Amino acid sequence: MIKIIGAGLAGSEAAYYLARRGVEVELTDMKPEKRTPAHSGNGFAELVCSNSLKSSDVYGNACGLLKEELRILGSLMMEAAEYTKVPAGGALAVDREKFSEYITQKLQAMPNINIVCREECELPESGIVATGPLTADKLYSAIEEKLGKTLHFYDATAPVVSADSIDYAKTFSMSRYGKGEGDYLNCPMNKEEYETFVTELLGAERAQLHAFEKREIFEGCMPVEVMASRGKDTLRFGMLKPVGLEFEGVRPYAVLQLRKENAAGTSYGLVGFQTNLKFAEQRRVFSLIPALKNAEFERYGVMHRNTYLPSPEVLNEDFSLKDNPNLFFAGQMTGVEGYVESAMSGLLCGIHAYRRMQGKETLVPQDTCVCGALSHYVARENRHFEPMNANYGILGSGFERVRDKKEKKRLLSERALQEINRWKEEL
Repeated sequence: MIKIIGAGLAGSEAAYYLARRGVEVELTDMKPEKRTPAHSGNGFAELVCSNSLKSSDVYGNACGLLKEELRILGSLMMEAAEYTKVPAGGALAVDREKFSEYITQKLQAMPNINIVCREECELPESGIVATGPLTADKLYSAIEEKLGKTLHFYDATAPVVSADSIDYAKTFSMSRYGKGEGDYLNCPMNKEEYETFVTELLGAERAQLHAFEKREIFEGCMPVEVMASRGKDTLRFGMLKPVGLEFEGVRPYAVLQLRKENAAGTSYGLVGFQTNLKFAEQRRVFSLIPALKNAEFERYGVMHRNTYLPSPEVLNEDFSLKDNPNLFFAGQMTGVEGYVESAMSGLLCGIHAYRRMQGKETLVPQDTCVCGALSHYVARENRHFEPMNANYGILGSGFERVRDKKEKKRLLSERALQEINRWKEEL
């Protein structure tokens, strides 16, 4: 039997892989008795927003490529995403509740998975720890005691508004550059509206401002108010950029995009609007956007601490501890940033743990595929280690002379798929 702590994406992937191969699994999770600040439901593999799985472009986006690698390896996450997806242009968006429900029911139905609701306070001698970036205090302390002080940064999430509270007369449906079938609801602003919004955003009161230091905020999850402080036009060249969103031949001065949070379309998330503003301030400032003047907020944005290990110091390329190869760590706590990346590490931990149980040697994919590149990234010596998303920059070299960026990405993607298929056959 193998013990897996945490039933997020990483833990669920590991449990599914092992159980399908006849291994008895004890899967423990502290929900529903206790939750982290980022969780609201009782199910497994809970996502913060519908678009957490990012792009679907296999040959032009590294996260899209990683998802294809996971499909090839039999990922539960990709199976659930296919079953619960909702329109989102070039992105893979899902109905969050149905996505979690699908994975929860799938694992509950497997006879060799024993699901236990319990908060773990100690590290086991063997198994997989996949408690995520918001690991509960007692286990967090046990990890610190075992490994030394862990690193941390702060993460932020975006608000969600009720669909029937949006002023649709002040919106238009369109995906950027016409990709998709108008899967995004766009909220345009003129120059005066934009400048008023930025001014009020910069003056708004933030929650627990004293607890956060700018250097600890991960760039990929930067709160909108922090982005705005970098210059009055920063948002217009970032999450509010109007490029590719011309409506009736006119390009707005700035545009907020809204994205469906569920298949029914009853809720919309504010794209790129991660925030640490106080709830009342979110309502006041975001309602300055014309289409959201009377918006009803179903969920406010929150900011919370994400913890991750000094992985290059303590982990091997198979995500096992250097001083205990029978204990694996998976998920964002290893320094892979993002839900898809987290699921990847869980699936790979399941693969490596299964081979170890069989007495076989560890096989790690080469860094020419995303799975391999991230595996090597978390284990290689790095004095400035920080969380890493899937990206083409971490893939092994070989196409430096190709000047066309689109062609280079295509070549890198084709080589990555060849490598993941080769590795699958070797397994």
